[in-house]
Amino acid sequence: MKRRELLTRLLGLAACGMLPAPLVQAAISSSASDRPGDGQPFSSDWLLDTARRLASEPYQAPADARPPWLAAMDYDQYQALNVFRPEHSLWAGGELPFQARFFHLGLYFHHPVSLYEVADGIARPIHFSPDLFQYNPKVKDKVPAQIGDLGFAGFRVNSRADWQRDMFSFLGASYFRAVGASKQYGLSARGLAIDTGMERPEEFPEFRAFWLERPAIDAPALTLHALLDSPSIAGAYRFVVTPGDTTVMQVEARLFPRKAIERLGIAPMTSMFQNGENDRRLSDDFRPEIHDSDGLAMHTGTGEWIWRPLLNPHYIRVNSFLDDKPRGFGLLLRDRDFANYQDDGAFYNKRPSLWVEPLSDWGKGAVQLIEIPTPDETFDNIVAFWNPAEPAQPGREMRFDYRLYWGERPPVQPELATVVATRIGAGGIPGQKKTVPMRKFVIDFQGGRLPRLPQDAKVEVVINASRGEIRDAAARPILESPLWRCHFDLIARGPEPVDLRCYLRDTDGALSETWLYQWSPLPSEHG
Repeated sequence: MKRRELLTRLLGLAACGMLPAPLVQAAISSSASDRPGDGQPFSSDWLLDTARRLASEPYQAPADARPPWLAAMDYDQYQALNVFRPEHSLWAGGELPFQARFFHLGLYFHHPVSLYEVADGIARPIHFSPDLFQYNPKVKDKVPAQIGDLGFAGFRVNSRADWQRDMFSFLGASYFRAVGASKQYGLSARGLAIDTGMERPEEFPEFRAFWLERPAIDAPALTLHALLDSPSIAGAYRFVVTPGDTTVMQVEARLFPRKAIERLGIAPMTSMFQNGENDRRLSDDFRPEIHDSDGLAMHTGTGEWIWRPLLNPHYIRVNSFLDDKPRGFGLLLRDRDFANYQDDGAFYNKRPSLWVEPLSDWGKGAVQLIEIPTPDETFDNIVAFWNPAEPAQPGREMRFDYRLYWGERPPVQPELATVVATRIGAGGIPGQKKTVPMRKFVIDFQGGRLPRLPQDAKVEVVINASRGEIRDAAARPILESPLWRCHFDLIARGPEPVDLRCYLRDTDGALSETWLYQWSPLPSEHG
């Protein structure tokens, strides 16, 4: 995995590429955007034809476009360089509900993306100028007096509700992020994932160009288009972004494979999990928990709700959850209690959740979860996406429509009790000698019908384990609390992982969503 974020002004990682020059020259004029008549007609159909044509041609890898003075800058110097002047924002100074600001080329971002404004069906290029940026005195002497059109690394958008803090941004490969009510960035989404978590290197498709539609004065949403390209595939994207306490992105993705793709990731999202209450392997920190997301939630085609707590594993893990016509999935942050994080800088308790809602029949496939070991919080190590069962083949066009919800809670919630905590420790009964190694699992559920049950209600714990023995499973209410606690011991010798599945039920049916977990026995338990 590549580095996920710089925790300050940088909003992503991986390089962006430029639209191949012949394609730009054939489709969009490169004249100055403030000259009348220099634009060219733009439409979604044109972009589809462009992506389709691009996929029929050999892939052209972009070269590093940074001049030597820019390539030599380190992290701190790039920070001082990349300060955009808000008064030069696209659509600044008017009454329009959105403004766009741009990221400087440099550091991890070697290749400019082509940016265009679309107004009345005409696209005009947005040009770089050093006047758009406020260069800090400590880097001014490193910047030449004359700078050509470097282009931009990406862009961010602000809304009328808050001109100071971002609503969303696109920066690096096909990465983008958005915020909810807390205005706090966290996990990222991507346009597409290819061969993630495989033995060979992952392929990172890139958004090569963006077209931002000028909004009307009373527009509730901003529409933008993007052209994606990589050695294996090209694609045309349309995003309609609506701000609010939950930022909603409606996405239309049309994909045109150049060659067969073994593992295609649709609606991919990338997050970070270092440690939590269920995984304290790397816990030598004053903060009890360090993560952007704490679990993968799934609403299956059959209507089942599933919760899978995240892990920072010893080795790369790839889990596939088979489904047909999925209703939704996402990487969520359920625990929002500051006391469980104690971080008043990164504010992990305020990070947004991200939920994917398919808007069409996605057919058969699997939600895939990749967990990668990480030594610290500066690396993304969690990836989740939909992997369609029908393979991507050259000449086959694919379409996926979906919504992304960035906020505290997904737009739909289980009517059942949900998992709010998972804890793991030594098994057995304190004070009694253990004759076999065992681990104790404690799961707290909240909501649904549980608060209305009497304390002596007969609640059954339904558990399945792929191997090993389950002992002493029970569930009970926690006094003076809305929670019900389930606990059990697992005995499993040997190093092979154990897949666990658990939910609560009574005579009227299921009481809770389904909890899934993959446990790898400790070396002392291998037997």
